[in-house]
Amino acid sequence: MMKIFLGYASGVGKSFRMLDEGRRRKERGEDVVIGALQRKMDAAVEKLLPGLELIPPLRLEGREALDLGAILERNPQVCLVDNLAQDNPPGCRNAKRYQDVEQLREAGITVVTAVNLQHIEEFRAQVEPLTGKKVTETIPKAFLTTADEIELVDVPPEQLVERLGRRAAERDRLSQLREIALLLAAEVVDRQLDDYLQTHALDQPIATNERILVCVTPRANAAAMLAIARHTADRFHGELQVLNVHQSALSEADQAALTAQMELARQFGASVEVLTDDDPIEAILRFARQNRVTQIFIGHSLREGLWNRFFGNPVDRLIRSAEGMDVCVFPH
Repeated sequence: MMKIFLGYASGVGKSFRMLDEGRRRKERGEDVVIGALQRKMDAAVEKLLPGLELIPPLRLEGREALDLGAILERNPQVCLVDNLAQDNPPGCRNAKRYQDVEQLREAGITVVTAVNLQHIEEFRAQVEPLTGKKVTETIPKAFLTTADEIELVDVPPEQLVERLGRRAAERDRLSQLREIALLLAAEVVDRQLDDYLQTHALDQPIATNERILVCVTPRANAAAMLAIARHTADRFHGELQVLNVHQSALSEADQAALTAQMELARQFGASVEVLTDDDPIEAILRFARQNRVTQIFIGHSLREGLWNRFFGNPVDRLIRSAEGMDVCVFPH
């Protein structure tokens, strides 16, 4: 098992939260050791150290590393590991500290660890302009998503500015970092939920990340729907899917329009599905539930027939039935 405390910026208190978790586990009777700590700690963090056993680090070429062999031999229930993204000096079993953590987990040791957003490899290019700092020590996002639990150390940017004596102008950049970290944490939780549902053979329309379904027909305003859906999916690290429920006896013009829309959907990076069903609305709802969609985009004609006026139209039925999902209607 592994629990990760994720910080969106330096100074939010992720090391404090990691050690406090260790203290509370120790008080509950668990066998807890500290495998690695950061070198500089404030007074609040140091107050948590008494009572927690520290496995002395290895010292190689003037650098410190996790003493993996000593921890494995000691075989505690829980090991606290700070600075997850740190590179190991030559002579260690592994090149990276997170690889040490993988070995601890394989040995059945629970790891509680901490890392900052700027040390996630896939986010470096996005984060560096906001922090003004270049980092070389990173972990892959794929490792983060293997965590059994992730907790964002969520300090309001205003409070962090005051705590660290930063300039008020930095608040906007901190807010952007916080938003990125929140979305990343949601993505990890979403992956955990997927694994849980698959492991327990469950199928529930629950999602923590945005999953947007664009329903296209020959007359739909697909370009506008796809542009907005793609922007929303990118903003919230979500998924974009496009669905067409096949209609029989389409004219050549309608078939050509639909083919162009599906090609446009692929250009927008969407996954494309075509279903055949006598009831298009039921097909859309079934697909949306199976794929845990959070938003449905659908086109709707502004012209209203007598039947629709008195008995409601298919879009009304979709909106009424799409429990737990938002439905966005685009006129055409």
